[in-house]
Amino acid sequence: MTLAALLAHHGIASLVIEADDGYCAGSRAICMSRRSQEILAWVGADKPLIEKGLAWTGGRSYFRDREVLHFEMPSEPSQRFAPMVNIQQFYAEEFAHKAAVAQGDLVDVRWSSKVTAVRTQADGTEVDIESADGRHTVQADWLVACDGGRSTVREQLGLQLEGMQYEGRYVIVDVVQKTRRAVERLAWFDPPSNPGSTILMHRQPDDVWRIDYQIGDDEDALEAVKAENVLPRVQSHLSMMGEDEPWQPLWISIYNAKCLTLPSYRHGRVLFAGDAAHLVPIFGVRGLNSGLDDAANLAWKLAWVQQGRAADSLLDSYCVERVQATRENLVYGAKSTEFMAPPNDGFKLLREAALRLSTEDAVISALLNPRQSTPVEYVSSPLNLSTLPGDAGCTVRAGMPAPEALLLSGSGPAHLTSCFGNGFVVLYFSRDAVLPAELAALETPGVKVICIAIQGQPDAHMLIDQTGQARTRYGAMDGSAFLVRPDGYLMGCWMAARAGDIASALKPFQMENLRSLLAATKGAA
Repeated sequence: MTLAALLAHHGIASLVIEADDGYCAGSRAICMSRRSQEILAWVGADKPLIEKGLAWTGGRSYFRDREVLHFEMPSEPSQRFAPMVNIQQFYAEEFAHKAAVAQGDLVDVRWSSKVTAVRTQADGTEVDIESADGRHTVQADWLVACDGGRSTVREQLGLQLEGMQYEGRYVIVDVVQKTRRAVERLAWFDPPSNPGSTILMHRQPDDVWRIDYQIGDDEDALEAVKAENVLPRVQSHLSMMGEDEPWQPLWISIYNAKCLTLPSYRHGRVLFAGDAAHLVPIFGVRGLNSGLDDAANLAWKLAWVQQGRAADSLLDSYCVERVQATRENLVYGAKSTEFMAPPNDGFKLLREAALRLSTEDAVISALLNPRQSTPVEYVSSPLNLSTLPGDAGCTVRAGMPAPEALLLSGSGPAHLTSCFGNGFVVLYFSRDAVLPAELAALETPGVKVICIAIQGQPDAHMLIDQTGQARTRYGAMDGSAFLVRPDGYLMGCWMAARAGDIASALKPFQMENLRSLLAATKGAA
């Protein structure tokens, strides 16, 4: 839904095929990162999410009945979004869907429709779809498989995920219960309420608790999710916490962690995103958030290719960047999984030692940090511009997410990230609000030029950095320029900007031929 909304935002029509008859059941993915909120903001889906969701900045971990960690994620009042927002996945689906259909007739969503066959062609794909009114065949220029961990498209193409699967299993329970407890990520290791288990808890909207608890290796999965076995364990833990309001269960499921990915997310005219491309452990909340990052990365590239602004080799960079991101997420996800659900006695012994020591020395508590999701730096991206003379003073690099900053616009305070998500953005720093004419001339329908000044009168092309926050975070000086991609990532940095350098960087994205820029990496994905 997010990809369809983003494509429409760039002027590309799409057909969404959904086997279910509506939004998902149960909470499923619940933690939306700051980066995901920015992505949803590009299509106007952020406001309902923020209004409905519960923002949080940190959490607590307990060993038996003692607190051993209290962590806080980086956050400040000037930030546009909270580090995390808890919200059930069906709400996120609803808001993304409404944002997609709000784009007019560019998005066509077909519910209760199932893909049954995929045939690849040199210039597109042919897809068989089964729905209530019979079978249909659709011809498409491109097919993006967002069909989850049991992807039909992946199966049709004979592709296999690579990696490992952990044996440790968690029962996932949603319950309704009123509480006054702060919105935090809560974790218990070997709690008195459920000895030997690990328990995670998050508050959600509508007075819902999300509870994940580990079951023993000797427990039967089918028995473990029966209400008569789940409810007493939940009651025991709620009572231990002092949560004595009446409660009732909403949803019960079971999960085990997987660290799996396709080696390539592009196969001709078929592209993969989200769980169809990779399966990441829930610990550290990298699943849904990485899927939305896939959509943000792919949408503008697919739009540029479809509109003839770039050769289809641009899509190879989607593979390079997002496969790298997945492999980083899998490394962190594996570390978190091996702590939350130790795969053997050796890991159990190390975890026990860390937990025991953390009760005596606060320094050891850092080992318990859950390492929440953060945006990945595309260090090996073929789109990153080579180091240019005079840019050694940059504190940011090509391939990094462009930093946030609170500035002053003509209508009041404005977040710099609100300028991203449409086309390319050139940020030019000038103390006295002077934008050279040759830089201003770079602006086209796909490129916006913004001057960031210390003083002056703000307008549509001028933002005032009164506190110097933007200048500090970018390591900028007078005459510095930064080229931001349509997905909010930095593509180039110049400490002494010349219009010709930036024009050369933008030229491939304003012409049909991109092959010269990507020739060195073509076929690598």
